[in-house]
Amino acid sequence: MTSTALITGITGQDGYYLSRLLLDKGYRVVGLVPPDRQESVTKLDDLADRVDIYSVDLTDSQALRLAVEQLLPTEVYNLAAPSFVPDSWADPLGTLDLITGTATRLLDAIRAVKLRTRFYQASSSEIFGDVQSAPQSEQTPFRPKNPYGAAKLHAHWTMVHHREHYGLYACSGILYNHESPRRPPQFVTRKISLAAASIKLGLTDRLVMGNLDAKRDWGFAGDYVQAMWQMLQMKAPDDYVIGTGCLHTVRDLVAAAFAAVDLDWTGYVEVDPTLIRADEHFQLVANPTKAKQKLQWTPQVSFEELIEHMVRQDLERLQAGTVAPLGGHSS
Repeated sequence: MTSTALITGITGQDGYYLSRLLLDKGYRVVGLVPPDRQESVTKLDDLADRVDIYSVDLTDSQALRLAVEQLLPTEVYNLAAPSFVPDSWADPLGTLDLITGTATRLLDAIRAVKLRTRFYQASSSEIFGDVQSAPQSEQTPFRPKNPYGAAKLHAHWTMVHHREHYGLYACSGILYNHESPRRPPQFVTRKISLAAASIKLGLTDRLVMGNLDAKRDWGFAGDYVQAMWQMLQMKAPDDYVIGTGCLHTVRDLVAAAFAAVDLDWTGYVEVDPTLIRADEHFQLVANPTKAKQKLQWTPQVSFEELIEHMVRQDLERLQAGTVAPLGGHSS
C-alpha cells in the first residue's frame, strides 16, 4: 500500500522540500490548499505535477474532517503558518486561527475518523522567545515574544494534549531558522544572497543592513524536513529541538555571501541604524542533542555551503531574468 501524506502549507519553503523528500520515498503527497490560494501551487515548480492538491478551507472543521475521511492519510504534516514572523503583529487573531486553529481542527479530524494517522506539528524556536539560558533544549521554558510565537506555543500544547489525553501519535519539531534559495527576499538570508549576486553582476552597488552583530542558528531547510519525517518513523511520538547548535552573526552571513562571488563585503555594505530591531534574540540557539541521539539526525549542509548555494541560485535567476535585482536602498 502506498503511504499518503497530507501537508498544509505545501507551497511554502518547507512544503517544497518535504514534498520532494516524501515523493522520493514513494509517498502519495496531497497538499491541503485553501480555495483562495490555488494560484500559489505554481510555487512548487517542478513538483507541481507530482503532488495532488485538495482544495479546502483550513478554518472549516467539517471540510477538514471530510478531507481526512476521503484521503485516509498515513501521515499529516501541519506546516500552515504566516511565512514572515513580523507580519503576525498586524493580524494576531488571524495568526492564531491559522496556526492553532488548523492544528486543532486537523487533530480533531484524525480523532473523529478514528485513524492511526501520525501527526507532525511545525513548532518554532520563537516559542522560546525571551530566553534566560542558552542553548535551548526540550526542557527550556517557553516565553514567546510575538503573536506568531504565542500561536505556535498554543498549537504545540494542543498537540501535546491530544497525544496525552487521546493517545494520538503526534509530534512537534521545534525548528530554528532554516533557509534555502526558496526564501522570499524579505528574509535576511535571501536579502543578502540576492544583494551579493546583484552587486557581482553590476546590477546594484550596495547593500543597506541593520544590526550586523545579531546572531542566529541558521541551517538548511532540506536537512530540517528530513528530521520531520524521521520523527514520524519512531516507535513512540515525542518532541524535538531541531537546529545546528551554532550561532552565526549577520556579519558572518554577509561575509560568506560576498566571498561566494569573490568580493570584499566591506566595500559594499552600509549600516542603517533605523533598520536595527529592538528585540534581537542574541541567545536563541539550539541544543539538538536529543534529535542526534534518538533520531540520528545531524545537519548535512554547512552554514557556508548553504549561503554559497543561495548566492549561486540568485546569480542564475538574475542572469535568466526570473528575479529582480535587490536595489541598494532595500530594507
